Amino acid sequence: MTTPPQLTPATGGATTAPGSPSPGAGDGAAGAPPAGIRIANAPCSWGALEFEGMAADPVPYDRMLDELAATGYDGTDLGDWGYMPTEATDLRAELDRRGLDLVSAFVPVALRDPAAHAPGLDHALRVARLLALVGGEQATPTCLVLADDNGTDPVRTRHAGRVTAEMGLDAGDRETFARGAEEIARAVYAQTGVRTLFHHHCAGFVETPAEIDRFLDLTDPDLVGLVFDTGHYAFGSGDPASADIGAALDRYAGRIRLVHAKDCDPIVARHSTAARWDYFTSVRHGVFCELGRGVIDFALVGRHLGQHGYGGWLVVEQDVLPGLGTPRESAARNRATLSRLGF
Repeated sequence: MTTPPQLTPATGGATTAPGSPSPGAGDGAAGAPPAGIRIANAPCSWGALEFEGMAADPVPYDRMLDELAATGYDGTDLGDWGYMPTEATDLRAELDRRGLDLVSAFVPVALRDPAAHAPGLDHALRVARLLALVGGEQATPTCLVLADDNGTDPVRTRHAGRVTAEMGLDAGDRETFARGAEEIARAVYAQTGVRTLFHHHCAGFVETPAEIDRFLDLTDPDLVGLVFDTGHYAFGSGDPASADIGAALDRYAGRIRLVHAKDCDPIVARHSTAARWDYFTSVRHGVFCELGRGVIDFALVGRHLGQHGYGGWLVVEQDVLPGLGTPRESAARNRATLSRLGF
């Protein structure tokens, strides 16, 4: 059975006018990203978010796929269950019509709650069976992206981007959380052959660098890989401008099997802290901005991925709330930014 591409273990800007890369975009001069990386996008960039109550009047999936393909992407995430067709033949036909691969599917589970593990596993298996049928024969097999049930805990949602240690799980809850993730990953792989990767995420219980470290320490690397999200890492660090993305890519090298390319606007993040915005208000105000307009140095990201031999997907995600932003135009500019850097 094919193992998803992963990194090998290793040791270890300001907002600008539209169309102008910030210092965070980098210039790529010190080395190009690896040639094997393929670029995808996701329904969340069109406002189709995996949060309860956020699915009202989303951009129709066929329009989203048309625009995604037209702006230069090779693959897509599935999005929330039911957003795109859930019959394998129908979904594969929609993807083939546009020359797209299915990269992954996002499955949120309230892992700190033991009572949520069984229904979470049922949902994960339903999604994984579709992934196996649609993406199992791709050059880069599809994967299941497991996450906390983000945005549902009032304290974590209210303090996203400025979480303190006192707001975290205790040792017992961390163990429950980790065991739940392993149980789901083990069953999903045994029954479908699909690998499970965990997505750290703001407004969930694995947000800060310390929380990511503890989760990885508690889980089996052969069972649970990591989705590294540049924007969530920066915002979740508490100070996006000083978040060391390169060091994080080195530290998590042996676990990273998927990378989400997301930028973080430091000005919006500072306003979020000062005004004590919750997670959704921060997203509404554009804390996850277009690539190259925030603090993330994507040239540096490419160099570190190249140093560790990464050859998987880079999935652009510019989370916007339904009905906001200009998704197609943003998708085109995001792809152009990555192209300038050699992706």
